[in-house]
Amino acid sequence: METEEIIIKQPRKKTGLIILIILLSSFVIYYSIMALLSPGKKMKEISNEYVFKQDGKTQVDERIFSDSAYLRLLKEKAYLQSRISMAETDSIYMTINLADSTVNLEISGVVVHPAEIKDIRMSKILEKGNKYIISSMLSSPFTITNYISSIEKEPLMITMAPKDTSEYQPDIIPDTADFEPVNYILEMHNGIRIYVYQEEELKHGNGMHIFIFDLRDRLHKTLSSLKNVFVFKVPDYEPYIKIRLSRADAKIIFRAIPKHGQIAVYM
Repeated sequence: METEEIIIKQPRKKTGLIILIILLSSFVIYYSIMALLSPGKKMKEISNEYVFKQDGKTQVDERIFSDSAYLRLLKEKAYLQSRISMAETDSIYMTINLADSTVNLEISGVVVHPAEIKDIRMSKILEKGNKYIISSMLSSPFTITNYISSIEKEPLMITMAPKDTSEYQPDIIPDTADFEPVNYILEMHNGIRIYVYQEEELKHGNGMHIFIFDLRDRLHKTLSSLKNVFVFKVPDYEPYIKIRLSRADAKIIFRAIPKHGQIAVYM
């Protein structure tokens, strides 16, 4: 009897395992399809917001939107519009010129700190999307809504007041950011994310720090995507620009720009 029971149970276990594999495979395929639809959904949202709308009086030949000379001038105009808009705020702001590989901190149109970009990567919808639509989007500044960073935005030092002058000692506290890797993500109001990584590997383990920093970000985005997929909703796609700067420049820029500061981008 015991032998018969074992023979009966084994097929049931195999059947359950096969069903589980089929379900998992189906979910992976479903999730992959939804993830592939995500960039298209984002590009459609951008296109709907910045598409050229003709009025009844003036008819424009739409072939001009594919003319390289026109698009080059449009990009320059969009960048200047963003910079002029930010210059009027009397606040420090950041400009990113991907064509020249430069990042600048500016106040009222004056560059107060220039930095060289060592490496650039960006989303395909920004790099290869409709040039007219992307330039129209860049004609107004990006506003920072949130940030994720490996260092403190504003270093905090806590000191005990001395009882009298004999106990006074000057505070000589090193900035821990001089020893910590400087990596951060700036989240924009329009869903675009700007990643800034330090270029140097100052000590063993910095490469692992970047890996863990990115892994946490990917896990967070994956969990968010899964929540949408479970309710049959296409996940939100966040276009990105990833740049590498020297550690000193990355730290200066991060701490100088306001928490809800503005950024102009030229591609």
